[in-house]
Amino acid sequence: MSGDNYYFGDSVTMKNGRENIGMVKNTGPAATDPELRSAMTELTTQLRHLRAEVSPLGAQTIDESLPVLAPDAVVQPQVRTRALMAIAGVAATAGALGAPIVEAVNRILQLLGAQ
Repeated sequence: MSGDNYYFGDSVTMKNGRENIGMVKNTGPAATDPELRSAMTELTTQLRHLRAEVSPLGAQTIDESLPVLAPDAVVQPQVRTRALMAIAGVAATAGALGAPIVEAVNRILQLLGAQ
């Protein structure tokens, strides 16, 4: 497998000062897809409101998930998906109050191609 290229994070290609393509920002779909960015922003706002209405353990799950769910967070897709699933579980226990959050999580999972 010698010669295979794998890119994680930012990438810069320089060719003796010519044909330089500059820096490629590999920050994932959250940074590039406006619909996903908007959905993530809306979800984090909803989670901040839900936090006050759930158990201490539910609030802790929200607190741990918020940094991963920030629209500008650079995380692996599996990490973001796990956080979304945890949030959906907390929201489901909140009944009608959590229903919009479960819907928002499902929408984001579809945008990420995880559902």
